[in-house]
Amino acid sequence: MEREDSLTFDLQRLHTPCFVLDMARLRANLEILSGLTKRTGCRILLALKAFSMFNVFADMRDALHGVCASSAHEARLGREEFGGEVHTFAPAFKDSEFDDILQYSDYIVFNSFSMLERFGPRVAASKKPVSCGLRINPECSAAPAAIYDPCAPGSRLGVRAKDLAGKSLKGISGLHFHALCEQGADALERVLDAFERGFSPYLYDMSWVNLGGGHHITRPGYDLDRLCCIISRMREKYGVTVYLEPGEAVVLNAGFLVASVLDIVTNERPTAIIDASAATHMPDVLEMPYRPDIIGAGSAGDKAHAYTIAGPTCLSGDIIGDYSFDIPLQTGSRIVFTDMAHYTMVKTNTFNGINLPSIYRWDSVENGLALVRKFGYDDFKSRLS
Repeated sequence: MEREDSLTFDLQRLHTPCFVLDMARLRANLEILSGLTKRTGCRILLALKAFSMFNVFADMRDALHGVCASSAHEARLGREEFGGEVHTFAPAFKDSEFDDILQYSDYIVFNSFSMLERFGPRVAASKKPVSCGLRINPECSAAPAAIYDPCAPGSRLGVRAKDLAGKSLKGISGLHFHALCEQGADALERVLDAFERGFSPYLYDMSWVNLGGGHHITRPGYDLDRLCCIISRMREKYGVTVYLEPGEAVVLNAGFLVASVLDIVTNERPTAIIDASAATHMPDVLEMPYRPDIIGAGSAGDKAHAYTIAGPTCLSGDIIGDYSFDIPLQTGSRIVFTDMAHYTMVKTNTFNGINLPSIYRWDSVENGLALVRKFGYDDFKSRLS
């Protein structure tokens, strides 16, 4: 599907490959999230696993209440660079890292009773007040892809209602679940119904509940009124503070990945090899899998000139997808992938010694462009020994 997005500056100014974050779009998303908070009294956290560009944290603090972390490193980044509340959850914690997690976190969510029994006493003995939560599994699958379904049979994530029966929740102040992936309020409502069927009796003794992430709140057409009703009902019925921890919604459609064509080879069909890679720069293209949009491009057959777009690594499957263009590509042509801020920048790697993409800030309203970071050999070498 062709997108109407555009970068209104000379793309030749960029060091490719590079990420470009549009600050105007980021502000627009934050305004929606801030409005949700004002309407419902909920508290919204940035999911660092999705987006950790701390250069823009100062621009986000007024709209968000803090961060949710998945590791000691993320918790430290949140504490040092974002401020606000730091909520930390992981499927399991390492003994050698738990003191750091305790130091940097305000909320710690345990995935199992064994983790609670092992580390709960250390939280209780801490001079710093930390609220403990338990991740539960509502056993209601809503995620559109199996790889992102934490409620599938055999899932390692969260405690089921039948496994909670007879257990003591002493020291637990909140319940947390995460079951969505790029979905609307209708999906949340279905999961919440299952959540309440299994765990409603426990909620009256809780001070907070975390509805996780995967909420596509800033997507055009998202039913905000429905979400507001869901949140308000939970607050009024159980007397709890309601948390949401979106990642994608914070930077939805705010990021771009710009690449240059290095060569065009033909073996039954023309393939444009670019300096960006699915394997190293946007691994969700292979993991999900999905085909990202390119500005000005259509699907194969939509336009006059069709190409397979592929990366420069030795992986034969480093293929981004099939596209077509009005004008033939050539060496040096710039192509722009859209919606590339979330789950891309945080997942980049240096396989094959491929350079990490540079990072730019840009404002589509004021048209200001600034280089934030350019990577090089030392960034590759320092990861290896």
